[in-house]
Amino acid sequence: MARPREFDRDEALDRATEIFWDRGYAATSTDDLRDAMGIGRQSLYNAFGGKRQLYMEVLARYQVNSVEAHLQRLQKPESALEGIRALLRGLAAGDDRVRSMGCFGVGAVAEFGSKDSELSDMSAKTRTLLMQRLEGRLREGQRQGEIKPDLDAGELARFVMLSMTGLQVAARAGADVQGMHQMADFAVALIKSD
Repeated sequence: MARPREFDRDEALDRATEIFWDRGYAATSTDDLRDAMGIGRQSLYNAFGGKRQLYMEVLARYQVNSVEAHLQRLQKPESALEGIRALLRGLAAGDDRVRSMGCFGVGAVAEFGSKDSELSDMSAKTRTLLMQRLEGRLREGQRQGEIKPDLDAGELARFVMLSMTGLQVAARAGADVQGMHQMADFAVALIKSD
């Protein structure tokens, strides 16, 4: 008869997320994961299938939560322009340690590039969803007269996505909240209707 698991799966995934997010895939050993998660080697393999499967699970979980938070910030304000501002400003985590880790998803893309098709597909799905919602909100802002009407909403959405990536990399490089907010406001000013 199999022994029941002696650990909380969600808590173990949270700990694995933190270590992968901070160090990346290559710099994280199985022993690092076991120590952080507080589980034995066999439990790690039985419950998660190994380092690669665990990485993909925690990355997928992180992306779902991250995109949900992005979309909430984007959609919450009545003003589309303020939704874009909230989206960008929200990337500046108040916790210095969390902010210094940047974005786990951006870190994964930086580490693997397009060499890993499973990771690339996951990233593309996330990016597509966010792009669609951004484009819709930008069109709304153009209809409301808040956002420059002569610019293509798809190009504007790509600009906002690029700004997001830049802010997330800047966070990893040590940017502070105030500096990140200033850059977010600058990006919003560039798309604001005159």
